[in-house]
Amino acid sequence: MNGGDEVAAATPAGPPPALEWKFSQVFGERTAGEELQEVDIISAIEFDKTGDHLATGDRGGRVVLFERTDTKDHGGSRRDLERMDYPITRHPEFRYKTEFQSHEPEFDYLKSLEIEEKINKIRWCQTANGALFLLSTNDKTIKFWKVQEKKVKKISEMNVDPSKAVGNGSVASSSNSSAPKPYLANGGCTDRLHNSSGNDFSIPAGGFPSLRLPVVVTSAETSLVARCRRVYAHAHDYHINSISNNSDGETFISADDLRINLWNLEISNQSFNIVDVKPGNMEDLTEVITSAEFHPNQCNMLAYSSSKGSIRLIDLRQSALCDSHAKLFEEQEAPGSRSFFTEIIASISDIKFAKDGRYLLSRDYMTLKLWDINMDSGPVSTFQVHEYLRPKLCDLYENDSIFDKFECCLSGDGSRVATGSYSNLFRVFGCSPGSTEATTLEASKNPMR
Repeated sequence: MNGGDEVAAATPAGPPPALEWKFSQVFGERTAGEELQEVDIISAIEFDKTGDHLATGDRGGRVVLFERTDTKDHGGSRRDLERMDYPITRHPEFRYKTEFQSHEPEFDYLKSLEIEEKINKIRWCQTANGALFLLSTNDKTIKFWKVQEKKVKKISEMNVDPSKAVGNGSVASSSNSSAPKPYLANGGCTDRLHNSSGNDFSIPAGGFPSLRLPVVVTSAETSLVARCRRVYAHAHDYHINSISNNSDGETFISADDLRINLWNLEISNQSFNIVDVKPGNMEDLTEVITSAEFHPNQCNMLAYSSSKGSIRLIDLRQSALCDSHAKLFEEQEAPGSRSFFTEIIASISDIKFAKDGRYLLSRDYMTLKLWDINMDSGPVSTFQVHEYLRPKLCDLYENDSIFDKFECCLSGDGSRVATGSYSNLFRVFGCSPGSTEATTLEASKNPMR
């Protein structure tokens, strides 16, 4: 540039380069020939916002926590501080932190239904004072857990020397003057002993001489303790399919097939029904709620999806019962493309907001769709996941596989989306403008094969 007369042309930023995937870690790997127990099958998984903690839930009602170890401080030497100025290029490393039994099998005697302990969803809440908080739910009951380190309290000694205690722990005496004097709890001693003949005895002025009280001390050791702080129950007639935290840190929603309830974390005996799609006559039922998610930044906004392939964005400020939606996102059906399977494969199984709240990702049986919440005319991108299965829809319907549900997610920078498939495979797509990235990976020690 000479004298400011020339302006350098701005080079448009291209899509990010494709990622190179490598195996990092595996937890719970089975040995050869080990039989798989159904209770050990993972049914829910969730990272916290920082990425430093990972929670998994299984069919046995257990929640297992892992923590990241490669980002922890290593002293504070000059070399360590200089190393912190550069981005971490190594793989993240996680280690087992703790586990606890979140849910137990129950039985609804009123409806004669068994309620299995399987964890459906886990959601992390805001941390406070070094403690971790999370929500877990099965089909009917949501629980609020607090996990924190506590110093171990131990009984170090008794306040009376056992060798100087008299008798076998009860009242004792001796007429022998050479017998040791009983020591009292206050450190003194007394010569007033009861007569050992018969059942008559006198109580010493300072109390029973053989009374021993433990001295509890707090040691330097710590242990992780998981405590259930709240139980949110008896609010859903149908199976809970979603829970989502609000950005205000005080409330969350839970959704089943026909209703969405709003809860306060501190109040477990009351919730507000904010969405109700149950018709007056159940024969008129045409769609059910499949997933619900709060907006990541605006505490008054949330979205929920339906089995008809539509997504509704609602504003809690409009009314107490959100019968109407602020926006409706659905893709118009192409003329002549309707078939017996059209509505089945259009059912949305999962929705996720991008980190900035601008975009919304949805997953149906065949595709991933990325929506701009400012444009409700249609998705901005559609990614084909199961297109190769279209000729086999009849077979999939016969064995009920067509009703399988898959989840989806967006990367933190919003440049990629991912979802699961069959045969331990998952798909990763680039969603930046101009990106053609479409990678199929296997969840194994050799992901690129």
